[in-house]
Amino acid sequence: MSDLQNIKNRFGIIGNFPALNRAIEKAVQVAPTDISVLVIGESGTGKEFIPKIIHSESRRKHKPYIVVNCGAIPEGTIDSELFGHEKGAFTGATATRKGYFEVADGGTIFLDEVGELPLQTQVRLLRVLESGEFMKVGSSQIQKTDVRIVAATNVNMMKAIQDGRFREDLYYRLNTVQIDIPALRDRHGDVHLLFRKFAIDFAEKYRMPELKLSHEAIQYLEGYAFPGNVRQLRNLVEQMTVVEQSREVSATKLMEYIPTQTNLPAVVAKNNSGVSSSEFHTEREIMYKILFDMRNDINDLKSLTSELIKNKNNTTFSTQEKDLISRVYSPNAEVNQNSLLYFENENPRAVQNPTIVSHTSNDFDDAEDIELEEATPESLSLQNNEKDLIIKALEKHNGRRNKAADELGISQRTLYRKIKQYNLED
Repeated sequence: MSDLQNIKNRFGIIGNFPALNRAIEKAVQVAPTDISVLVIGESGTGKEFIPKIIHSESRRKHKPYIVVNCGAIPEGTIDSELFGHEKGAFTGATATRKGYFEVADGGTIFLDEVGELPLQTQVRLLRVLESGEFMKVGSSQIQKTDVRIVAATNVNMMKAIQDGRFREDLYYRLNTVQIDIPALRDRHGDVHLLFRKFAIDFAEKYRMPELKLSHEAIQYLEGYAFPGNVRQLRNLVEQMTVVEQSREVSATKLMEYIPTQTNLPAVVAKNNSGVSSSEFHTEREIMYKILFDMRNDINDLKSLTSELIKNKNNTTFSTQEKDLISRVYSPNAEVNQNSLLYFENENPRAVQNPTIVSHTSNDFDDAEDIELEEATPESLSLQNNEKDLIIKALEKHNGRRNKAADELGISQRTLYRKIKQYNLED
């Protein structure tokens, strides 16, 4: 049996995909050295096996091996966890504590999700990598440690560096050797092997018969993209082992557990601006949703307008109506300059290109105080409609402006201003 197969058997690694084999072989090659290693791969691909292989094949295999999930430790305590602290260094530090770098002296530390480390901690880690020196939190005494560091991440490190979330010097110090773990969707032929391995393990664990896949189910499983990688497949097999009554799994039954649309390949193309087509379509869908929501709000306001005009000034706003008004009539909202609605005396009116005045939703509790300056209308059709309505209201009430204002659902002051604007004083 080859050394590669021995490694796989010892750590329970299933699969014969060439990229996976290369990753394991590289881990074995760098193990005898003290070179820092960075493991790159998507979440759920099994990156944690690489540092175990490196430690077990190194001269440090009889020393401590410590796994640190950098994303699971709060930012305020991660320095204390890694480097230790002195008594009284911070509130709650009732005793001196050793950190992982002190405890693992001579051994290996696996920094999982290293891309989540805070910038301040990255500075401390860089010093350890370069000189083997560190200081406990609250101490001024320099300590030495001899630790092999293997890090792993599913973060795009170059983008994190560009965004200022990860130090470039630390990245190159960690990435002396990079080992890439392939995604499950790329490991053709390994999916069924992994399914069988998990089916045997869970059948033994739950004392149930082993699951078997039909030929069609195997084809369907091999074509699935598995965004959650090996972790998702493992959870799928465990769920089916417990839930399914029949031990023969068909493609139809498999479809109940994993969606069919994921079988389609994801095409990612870059446009001239460097944005992928998937990102572009996502942004476009978001814009469409915003526009549709705005249209719905305007339709709701139209309905509210009709109701208010029918009931004249006897209508008061409900809480939901005030929320709608506040959402649309907001200084931060996108304004449709061709049809903006505003409210006076609790009655909505359509105006063109108004000068926006900032109000909060509480302003609508006393709507008589709302004032809006109007700019010159651009739409002649709306202007003519408004002018015709005012003329008809004045004729109906024989020139009595107070009655005409009530009929139109506006204040007398607004009516006077409109009469002057349209030269209707005669």
